[in-house]
Amino acid sequence: MDHKTSLTQHIKAPADKVWAVVSDIPGSAATLSGIDSVQMLTAGPYAEGTRWKETRTMMGRSQTMELWVAQCEPPSPGRDGGTRGGSTTVKARQGGADYTSRFALVERDGGTDLTLTFGAEVIKPTRLGRIMMAVLGPIGMRITRKALAKDLAEIAAKAESL
Repeated sequence: MDHKTSLTQHIKAPADKVWAVVSDIPGSAATLSGIDSVQMLTAGPYAEGTRWKETRTMMGRSQTMELWVAQCEPPSPGRDGGTRGGSTTVKARQGGADYTSRFALVERDGGTDLTLTFGAEVIKPTRLGRIMMAVLGPIGMRITRKALAKDLAEIAAKAESL
């Protein structure tokens, strides 16, 4: 049983500036108001295998989760002289659920469309767990969608200011 949502934000900045914000994990607590703190677990630049702990407060509860980069394809020069969009996938696993966040960048109209696709999949749900997800899942996804939309707006504001 899983839940998925996708949002797109048009950002008035080139893909490389948007990528700089998306991939700046150490600076994400300063950019995103929903993140309380970040603790890097690996050194070096943003790449597959980069790991960190992120503390967020949602619905009045502070929660720390370990995240890692599962896929990383930075924007690169396109054949037409423009930039080919990039993408990255960040994963987390907690409380019997797998979480996947995929950011995809596509240059359009002098800026960049940043699409964030978020999914939560319960691993080996019990019968009670399936019932709870059916009842509470849509509410949780509405709250999550609102938080993700705020994250996208804050990423846009930061990229547009670079």
